[in-house]
Amino acid sequence: MNLLSSKSGRIFLVTAFYLTEGAPIGFIWWAMPTLLRRENVAIDSITSLIAILVLPWIFKFLWAPLIDSLRNERRGYKFWIFISQSLMGLALLPLIFIPPQNNFFIWGIFLFIHSFAAATQDVSIDAMVINVIAKNERGKLNGFMNAGMLIGRSIFGGGTLIIAYALGLGYMLILLVVMIFSAMSLLLFVEEPVFEAVTKNQFEVFKSNFSLSFREKNTWLAILFALTSATAFEAAGGLAGPFLTDLNINQETIGIFFAAPVVMAMFIGGLIGGYVSDKVNRKKAVGIFLSGFVASIIFISIYGYVNSSSAATGFFSGFTVMYFFVGLFTASSYALFMDLTNPKIGGTQFSTYMAATNGCEAWSVWAAGNIITGYGYPSAFLFMSFVSLLSLFVLKKIKLN
Repeated sequence: MNLLSSKSGRIFLVTAFYLTEGAPIGFIWWAMPTLLRRENVAIDSITSLIAILVLPWIFKFLWAPLIDSLRNERRGYKFWIFISQSLMGLALLPLIFIPPQNNFFIWGIFLFIHSFAAATQDVSIDAMVINVIAKNERGKLNGFMNAGMLIGRSIFGGGTLIIAYALGLGYMLILLVVMIFSAMSLLLFVEEPVFEAVTKNQFEVFKSNFSLSFREKNTWLAILFALTSATAFEAAGGLAGPFLTDLNINQETIGIFFAAPVVMAMFIGGLIGGYVSDKVNRKKAVGIFLSGFVASIIFISIYGYVNSSSAATGFFSGFTVMYFFVGLFTASSYALFMDLTNPKIGGTQFSTYMAATNGCEAWSVWAAGNIITGYGYPSAFLFMSFVSLLSLFVLKKIKLN
């Protein structure tokens, strides 16, 4: 049985692999900031740690060429996925026995190793998808990839806040390690296609395609768009946990919010956004969805200015709408980046776009954290919304074949 040979098999495979990526992301981006804030760790310290852990996703394009250029009949994308997932699981094992309190630095080291391995896995999976999936299937498949990531985020983001509160953090880490190693068994049911350029001169083929693609203005416009477009929701989403915590909302309530409404909103949005972007003009869909999440963040900001901390329902509603549009935007924009990728350097070029999106997350969360220190959450969210709106001018200049 080859999961890549059928549409349902491809959907199942990428959903499962992206679940293993979304799980630690949910823990690092959703659960950990809330847990650390409960321990009275300063906002700027929390955002600095998050920015450091994002670095492997930002710079993964530096080693992505190895995955594209060193492939042969025995060492394809499956090889890199296996190595990456093994390291992902092994890096988390010590944390089962090390409490995060008073071990901030040690946790940072092991989580950084895990992030490096997860970023490498991401390059390999995306390169395989780009070489296998037809253009008119990319939006839909990105919707399911997004869904898999969200399931992982739900279980290990919001779920961690609930279970850690009741049973302790170690149980969630054990479950996370087991899930990562279990996903590796799916590689037994994957037969990679024979790619056109797997030859002894693979490096020369890679080099010529790399030079051709990165001389194009379109490539650099796409990178700029990836660096700026998601600024608003990366800042608002990355700091949602501390924001709600500072509103004196209890940890369990925040955990339920991340585990259910947020994930359902992004899940539904991702599936709809992927389907719609396959049927209509991809750029137009991306622009509309971007405007939607910016509008919801502006609402959250204005609501924060005029309401007291007791008005939690409005904030929960605003964030839920924001995450719905984030789902729409993520599936459609990732499909757009795939459309702009040369399959012969799929790992390198697409990972460059994805690295830029993660770079957007790192700089926007860091910048927002510093703005919050001086001016508060609403001002930070409004500033980041303005940056996202400016990226629409970049999107307009991008050309699709």
